[in-house]
Amino acid sequence: MESNLRTLPVLHEESLHQVSPTSRRSNPTKVSGSRRLDHLNISVLDTRHHILATLESWSEIVVEQLGVAAPKRSVPRLAQFLNRHLEWLAGQPPAADFADEVDALVAELRGMIDPDPGALHALVRQCVVADCGGVISAVPSGGGARGRSIGCSAGHSWEMHEWLNLRQLMERQHKGVTV
Repeated sequence: MESNLRTLPVLHEESLHQVSPTSRRSNPTKVSGSRRLDHLNISVLDTRHHILATLESWSEIVVEQLGVAAPKRSVPRLAQFLNRHLEWLAGQPPAADFADEVDALVAELRGMIDPDPGALHALVRQCVVADCGGVISAVPSGGGARGRSIGCSAGHSWEMHEWLNLRQLMERQHKGVTV
C-alpha cells in the first residue's frame, strides 16, 4: 500500500502526457491550421479527476477522525498525507476498501500510460441518458469526422463540442450513485 501511495503521484504526473498526445516536432514553428485540437483524451482527464477526488475523500476521513489539518488539494500532497497516516488507516474497518481503491487507481494509470495494444479500453461508465442500459465508450470510435464523437453501446452519441457537458453529467451520475 505504501508503495502504491508513493507511486500514484508519479503516475498521475506522467498521465499528463496522455491528455493530449502530440508528436514532438523538432521545428516548433506553428503553421496556421496545423495544430489539431480534437485529440483531447477525456478518459485521462476523467481518471485524473477521479484520483484527486478519491484521495481527497480518504483524506477527509483522516482529518475528521484525527482532527489534523487537511493537506493542500493536490495528488502529491494528498498521497503524502495518506501515507503519513497509513498505520491509522490500516486499523480502520474500511482499510481493505482503501487498499483496493488505491491499487485500482495505480493499475488504471499504468494502463493509460503504457496500454496493452491488445486490450480494449472502450468501456467507462453507464450512459447518462435516462433509462438507458448502454455503456459510454471512453475512446472516440470510427475515423475521420465520425472519430470526433463518443457513443454509448445503445446508440446515443455526443460530438466533440459536447464532451465537457457529458463529463459533467457522468460526474453527477457518479455522485448520485455514491451518495
